[in-house]
Amino acid sequence: FDKITFRRPEETNDSVKETSSSKVQIIVFEIEDREMIGGSAYGGQKAICCTSDLAKLGACAEGSVIYRPSQVNPGWPQLFVASFDGSDLIATLPSRTIPVKKTGMYNMYFIHCDPALAGLEIDGKTIWKNPTGYLPGRMAPLKNFFGLMSFAFVILGIYWFYQYMKFWREVLPLQNCITLVITLGMLEMALWYFEYAEFNETGVRAKAITFWAVTFGTIKRTVARLIILIVSMGYGVVRPTLGGLTSKVVMLGGTFFVATEILELVENLGTVNDLSGKARLFLVYPVAILDASFIVWIFISLAKTLSQLQ
Repeated sequence: FDKITFRRPEETNDSVKETSSSKVQIIVFEIEDREMIGGSAYGGQKAICCTSDLAKLGACAEGSVIYRPSQVNPGWPQLFVASFDGSDLIATLPSRTIPVKKTGMYNMYFIHCDPALAGLEIDGKTIWKNPTGYLPGRMAPLKNFFGLMSFAFVILGIYWFYQYMKFWREVLPLQNCITLVITLGMLEMALWYFEYAEFNETGVRAKAITFWAVTFGTIKRTVARLIILIVSMGYGVVRPTLGGLTSKVVMLGGTFFVATEILELVENLGTVNDLSGKARLFLVYPVAILDASFIVWIFISLAKTLSQLQ
């Protein structure tokens, strides 16, 4: 925990502030222990906060978070408390480090059981670090993956450029586009590797590197789709130009680039849960529709080209 403070609304009733010591409880637990959080009286609805019925049964103290010690992870869940003393509007949670010895997915809940704390504001940050760095466990393998992909693209690039220079007199315009795709792939993978390495080292995402990694990747995917589309149309095979289709192809490619760029930037630079499910669908649907348009157009064009060749 790093400099976490809680501010309760100023309009909270003065008599409540003076006669009670409201508290915010922070519980940290591993996902396998989620059933240890909460309880119910007489098999009723499960509650996180101890109710008067549960308190009468002696199961917990009224107004406190209900939890039971884990049988497989001793010392967990862990509970911390920040209290508002008297009429204080601000409560502070002392900075502390929590050692984690068991691998797993850990959650942290900020809970208040006092209705008077409705509208509570939280300021500060929590810092999560794995033994290998700040990368979350599910993202850590991607660092090595992007490193290997960068190396693979370098090998592919060396071979391609060697062949390109060897037969430069016979190079087709389409092969120039393939060269661009390979170059963009090398840049994208290298930037993602450095972005993840920076994130793992500092705990902060390098937004400039992320932006360019996303942009190079989006350009690569757009150009790759356009290459497949125009080859399916017979460009370089049965027709020297696209003719009147050029503007339509460029429009589809440009629209796909814009839609994909926006989606990728929001996913990689936005804060977790910034978008609701409906808002996310609003960004995903255009990309899905444009991808489907590429696929349909490619197969229709390919069928026409094959019929001409026959």
